[in-house]
Amino acid sequence: MSETEQALARVEELVTRLEATRGRLEELAAADDLDGDAAVEVLAELAELAREIEAELARARTLADADD
Repeated sequence: MSETEQALARVEELVTRLEATRGRLEELAAADDLDGDAAVEVLAELAELAREIEAELARARTLADADD
């Protein structure tokens, strides 16, 4: 597996984690008694995952450009 493919596989893993985390946020939002602290924590996780995805995509793009 090339480095570009590895970076894209990592992006897929991160997106899966992002979707699961988003689901947790939706569950919190649907609860009768919203736990604001937990929601903020989940939002912070989402932001971190988004940063990681952006970094891996940039890495994959750089690697793909280097292969051309």
